[in-house]
Amino acid sequence: MNLQIFTLVHVLISLAGLVTGLVTAGGWLAGRDWPRLTDAFLFTTLATSVTGFFFPFTAFTPAHGVGIVSLLVLAVAAYARFGGGLAGPWRQRYALASLVALYLNCFVLVAQLFQKTPALQALAPKQTEPPFALAQVLLLAGFVALGRGVRRGVGQGRG
Repeated sequence: MNLQIFTLVHVLISLAGLVTGLVTAGGWLAGRDWPRLTDAFLFTTLATSVTGFFFPFTAFTPAHGVGIVSLLVLAVAAYARFGGGLAGPWRQRYALASLVALYLNCFVLVAQLFQKTPALQALAPKQTEPPFALAQVLLLAGFVALGRGVRRGVGQGRG
């Protein structure tokens, strides 16, 4: 498979993971759980992380680090869902691990947007400038708030 097609497939899988993850998290906030959608989120997020390692590279990059952390977090989420059956503390572990995996995908999305979008690239060409940092801090703050809402719902047996 040529690199352009592989990149397109990787991006489409990533977008599917982002959409299913955001809808799943929104469902948790509303006290709903959609098992098939959640499974789709876990599968596409796993596939995103795995396929990221098949791009040609000559050195270890921050993207590889994010991919490794994502795989570890997804292992916890998958065990909590399928091995722990979401029983007892596994429900909250699952929700937290899933949200961390989703956050990591969103973190990479923001980085890619700043890298590939000319207007954003002009604001932060090295991704060390304040606009990039602000975007990432706002994203993190949003996920902390989301996590608190989901935690309350999960703690009450919802989600």
